[in-house]
Amino acid sequence: QVQLVESGGGLVQPGGSLRLSCAASGFTFSSYPMSWYRQAPGKERELVASITSTGGSTNYAESVKGRFTISRDNAKNTMYLQMNSLKPEDTAVYYCYTLIMFRRSWGQGTQVTVSS
Repeated sequence: QVQLVESGGGLVQPGGSLRLSCAASGFTFSSYPMSWYRQAPGKERELVASITSTGGSTNYAESVKGRFTISRDNAKNTMYLQMNSLKPEDTAVYYCYTLIMFRRSWGQGTQVTVSS
């Protein structure tokens, strides 16, 4: 079955960086677009960034443009989110996501906390 496992979250100071990873299994990773979402306390889950199956095209939320970079390594079945210049408002649980045959799949999430 589809499995998505995030890692790389943690506590970081404002202005710092983190790299999140999403390890995928149970499906042909290289055939599907992937996305990162996040959910802050008391807020709805929001799309952060998306990447096509080949990695040739990406999209970002306005709030993270120029600071975050989404990428993927299809040989390793892994997607990444490089987060630079982190701000307190980036604090959230970050989830990886894909849609396969009309079925949504989510990881368990990884907590990112930006605080001094």
